[in-house]
Amino acid sequence: MERIVQSVAGLYGQKEELETLLELAKEGENVDRDFDLSLSAFGKRLGEAELQTLFFEADDARNAILTIHPGAGGTESQDWASYLLRMYLRYAERKGYKTEILDMLPGEEAGLKSATVRIEGDYAFGNLSQETGVHRLVRISPFDANKRRHTSFAAVFVYPEVDEDIDIAISPDDLRIDTYRAGGKGGQHVNTTDSAVRITHVPTGIVVQCQNERSQHKNKASAMKVLKARLYELERKKKLEKVELLEDAKTDIAWGNQIRSYVLHPYRMVKDMRTRVETGDTDRVLDGDLDEFIKAALKLRKTKSTETATV
Repeated sequence: MERIVQSVAGLYGQKEELETLLELAKEGENVDRDFDLSLSAFGKRLGEAELQTLFFEADDARNAILTIHPGAGGTESQDWASYLLRMYLRYAERKGYKTEILDMLPGEEAGLKSATVRIEGDYAFGNLSQETGVHRLVRISPFDANKRRHTSFAAVFVYPEVDEDIDIAISPDDLRIDTYRAGGKGGQHVNTTDSAVRITHVPTGIVVQCQNERSQHKNKASAMKVLKARLYELERKKKLEKVELLEDAKTDIAWGNQIRSYVLHPYRMVKDMRTRVETGDTDRVLDGDLDEFIKAALKLRKTKSTETATV
């Protein structure tokens, strides 16, 4: 709350500074450079304030739990999943969010088979919720000796982290808990005890796992946190009377379902299929600069919500 108040106060301060510079310009002073710098800073802060108005759902302010799953295609899709993981870690770094990799299962040759990341920060879920969906990559495959063009898919799912004040009833009888030895790069990085934990919620079929800690107890606590987040999101979707539940979307990580397309060959472009926002600066996007895409998706969400409310 204090940061919001400071942001608004800062806007007024920058507005007054611009007005002062305009007055000096009218009096013949050369303030062009100072005015341009002030106007740019004002525009950036105004954009941040506008983004704040796009958060209206109760869960937007929560921390986020983000999972990545490659689609069919073996090493190609698994490598693409690792690109996405890096992109979201860099995005979180740009936003000043804290990240914690709860689980990561590497692929046999390259990339990863799955990853789960906890992202902590103001409106982490509100921002990243718009990334849920299938992401498509087109490129010349680094794994193809004939240098052919390949299309890969990976699915991203984002859940709001459930606070302790929200009671998610989970019966111990509904859980199947398995322990196993955590994988790694070898040597000291491989645990010598069965510290990794996999929890299956039998009624829904939801499976979560965690292996980043050496302590089985800590891994179990982290896995339960992820499970609660996913169950909470499932119930939230039901209450919103969505036609398809979040878990149903996982059945087809392939053509026709993507929310965003990343093309690296024969041309370079990232295009969002929902908002039609696009850019040719693919390197910047893959390095975590997602603000343009996320803001457009949030605007679309608010527009749809307003239209629904007026019907």
